[in-house]
Amino acid sequence: MRIVVIGAGEVGRHLCQQLSMEDHEVILIDRNADHLRRVERDLNILAIEGNGASYRILGKAGLSKADLFIAVTDIDEVNLIACIIAKEYGVRRRVARVKSEEYLSEGSPLKEQSLGIDLLINPDQVMAQEILRISAVSEAFEVVDFAHGEVVLVGYQLKEDNPVCGASLAELKDLKGLYDFVIVAIVRDGETLIPRGSDVVQQGDRIYLVVRRNDTGAVEELLNLKSIAPQKVFIIGGGQVGYRVARGLEQQKIDVAVVESNARRCEYLAEHLKDAIVLNFDGLDAQDLLAEGIESADLLIAVTEGDTTNILASLLAKHHGAQKCITRISRPDFIPLLGKLGIDIALSRRLVAANMILRFVRRGGILSAASLLGSDAEVVECVVSERWGYTDKPLKAIEFSVDVNVGAVVRKGDVIIPSGDTVIRAGDRLIIFSLKKAVSTVEQLLTS
Repeated sequence: MRIVVIGAGEVGRHLCQQLSMEDHEVILIDRNADHLRRVERDLNILAIEGNGASYRILGKAGLSKADLFIAVTDIDEVNLIACIIAKEYGVRRRVARVKSEEYLSEGSPLKEQSLGIDLLINPDQVMAQEILRISAVSEAFEVVDFAHGEVVLVGYQLKEDNPVCGASLAELKDLKGLYDFVIVAIVRDGETLIPRGSDVVQQGDRIYLVVRRNDTGAVEELLNLKSIAPQKVFIIGGGQVGYRVARGLEQQKIDVAVVESNARRCEYLAEHLKDAIVLNFDGLDAQDLLAEGIESADLLIAVTEGDTTNILASLLAKHHGAQKCITRISRPDFIPLLGKLGIDIALSRRLVAANMILRFVRRGGILSAASLLGSDAEVVECVVSERWGYTDKPLKAIEFSVDVNVGAVVRKGDVIIPSGDTVIRAGDRLIIFSLKKAVSTVEQLLTS
């Protein structure tokens, strides 16, 4: 697939890295020559210096031959104009990143359909949605829905007192009883492993399991991973992300306190939030936090614009007794390091947005995909074609790479947690866990 990306910032670089790894032909356009040189040095892409909204530059990039156009510069108007030009060039799918709330508000005349854009994505909006999804499961550090919410992939960290530590996957399989699940991956010391039956789970492992949504509670109890919805939440930072999260938690009838140092912003928050308590002080002030009861918080969410503030606020809250923290950072490469500091979940706004955009890139019957933060893995949901060469054959006969694991099969609304003997039928939806280096192989296999 030929893909043109404008914008060599964090989102653009992550997209180029993933797409080039999957053997797509990627052309990157940016005004900053230094940014382009760094990306071109590290990745197999074509870099073009210039204005991404220039008809001449886009023509030079061979836009008329592109299958997908992605505009992710820091300037909304450049992204929108570039997508309009891409439409004139006949590019079939167009994606634009927009930061302004005006383009996504209910009364705005500038909608995706009227602009001819397939996806308008606001990083603050998708970040807030991700935080709300994760915050609903107290023990989980990652939650991803598939098959219209019938199947869920959940990530848990095994603590030292967990009795399943030291058990092999084969032994855990014997414990399942009525509630099926599959441990599709283990992240250990920063490395993602696709486990087999003889592999043993260890203290500190991050495990990813696929389970029917209705069985999640029972499986958590089986694995001694008891989750309860948070009742008391502190949000450090009352910007757009903090405001959206507070509004979402209010709707769930959860007690929310928003800490914001800017007095004028506090006035806005107090006016627009119904039940949340708005506190005007510095999120790093331990005395003020203790006075408001931070020690009894089920969850702290740090989403200011500063990485240092977010990290320190999270560590401070955990030190004083907060049960769990979700920390926003701008540098995705810091994510693996923060777990060692005691931070439960670190999220990059740009990386979350980039992962959502990647869903538009898939081919060969792939319905959706999710890259997992802090892991070199991806989960894809695909539909089995009648023409597929492995239809009516058991899973063990399919020539998947050792870096691939099938977590679930959805057939006519029924969720099957598969074994090697599970026979695949036309129309089945497969939930496949794969290391990123094997994603292109999965796509090729699905089209064979």
